[in-house]
Amino acid sequence: MTETPWTVRSLKAALDSAPGLRPEELSVRVVEGADPILLVTMREYGDLDVYVSVGEQQIAASVLLWPVDEQPDRHAFNEFLLKAQKIVPLSNFGISTVGDRDFYELFGELATTTPLDTILIELRTLAENAIEAASDLRQSFQTAA
Repeated sequence: MTETPWTVRSLKAALDSAPGLRPEELSVRVVEGADPILLVTMREYGDLDVYVSVGEQQIAASVLLWPVDEQPDRHAFNEFLLKAQKIVPLSNFGISTVGDRDFYELFGELATTTPLDTILIELRTLAENAIEAASDLRQSFQTAA
């Protein structure tokens, strides 16, 4: 654990100069708003966007997957996700509203004092899980449904 909790800006600075991080692996920018967030673009995962917020107690990282209204048999799929939750390491499924539309989301949380190398593990794992969910999980459920 780090002694000083991360903020959006200190985490961005740390990610920009993280040891062992390849320059082409990811890019980070601050998105200003009422509560600024980080937009981490995972270059090695097809430019997947991960949204990172930093609060007083936790860091939350999330990826929007696909619109809920595009999922055939949403009720059965939602039940499937709740049962499959245990097989997705370091990530949880949820539904977030963006504009007027609901999206499936994959997210993870960490303490604001989590070491940078652990945050990088979370970002990479979240990206891997999102890619798998968007292809294998969604495809296999649509085939089985």
